Amino acid sequence: MSRPLEIAVVVPVFNERANVAALVAKLDAALAGRSWEAIFVDDDSPDGTADAARDLARIDPRVRVIQRIGRRGLSTACIEGMCASAAPVVAVIDGDLQHDERLLPQMLDVLSAEPDVDVVIGSRFMTGGGTGDWDRDRVAKSALATRLSRRVLKADLSDPMSGFFAIRADVLRGLVPVLSGIGFKILLDIMTASPRPLKFRELPYTFRVREAGESKLDHVVAMEYLIALYDRMFGKVVPVRFAMFSAIGAAGAAVHLAVLWPLFRGLGMRFLTATIVATAVAMTFNFFLNNALTYRDRRLKGARQLFDGWIGFCLVCAIGAVANVGVAAFLHDVQQGGWAVSALAGIVVAAVWNFALSSRFVWGRYR
Repeated sequence: MSRPLEIAVVVPVFNERANVAALVAKLDAALAGRSWEAIFVDDDSPDGTADAARDLARIDPRVRVIQRIGRRGLSTACIEGMCASAAPVVAVIDGDLQHDERLLPQMLDVLSAEPDVDVVIGSRFMTGGGTGDWDRDRVAKSALATRLSRRVLKADLSDPMSGFFAIRADVLRGLVPVLSGIGFKILLDIMTASPRPLKFRELPYTFRVREAGESKLDHVVAMEYLIALYDRMFGKVVPVRFAMFSAIGAAGAAVHLAVLWPLFRGLGMRFLTATIVATAVAMTFNFFLNNALTYRDRRLKGARQLFDGWIGFCLVCAIGAVANVGVAAFLHDVQQGGWAVSALAGIVVAAVWNFALSSRFVWGRYR
């Protein structure tokens, strides 16, 4: 008779084919004598990461694979993986071999010995831990991110940015409905979403050097972290996606003026013609920036999708512009003045219109 499952190790991966077999071997050594499973959650990696995990799963029933098509995001990958297991404890570990899997048995022991502890976290910043070969720039960025996270945390963690932890499955499943799934720091999402302060323990470990594959850290990932913080602080008042859409719209207005001025004043182009050109440039700017940031999880790809999406976005915004003018003019006539309030109302109506229809008919079309 097989032993009851003790722990599921969830591994969110993207382009980590070279590390799959090595990680399973490390888990096998670290969790010897324990009943475990590894769940690789792959966001349809072009390098064949899911196939590499499936090759192992054919000979090792402890290995499972979830291949997500048309969806991206580390946090949502972790959530899906953790909810896919029957294990009483679920752990999250990166697929790049930089987390120390030898800490997993200690995490299990803490959760077994201390029933009031909800989550055990691997920490790089407590005594005994370390960041390996990080340079000063990366250490400084991590320190800044940690300070920012303390603004929304309900716990005094030494390493709130950790992506290596184990949590009781029933606690996690109870929190799933209120998790935002935004960004790449699922632990921060869990700790801030809980209606009660989660009891935690931290265990030190040293971050390893990546041996294969490429780092996923980039400017967009950093942006996602800031977005996640915004969502926890202000998301209930103004949804984060609408806030991003509006901020990009404001940037597009600046682009519009930056194009209009030299065409009209510098080159002597007719105002109407210059306005049409500036509008087209601003709409294009807004479309591609929204595609990269606001709707990153639904990002349109390929020439056909991008062209169709751009056309749809321009049509939506054109109707929004008409709504803007119509609402503003109507309110101005009714109020017999108050031009600023009328103009602002028109802008708000257009922004909501553009956001709602773009979400549905541009970036929701290929879901």
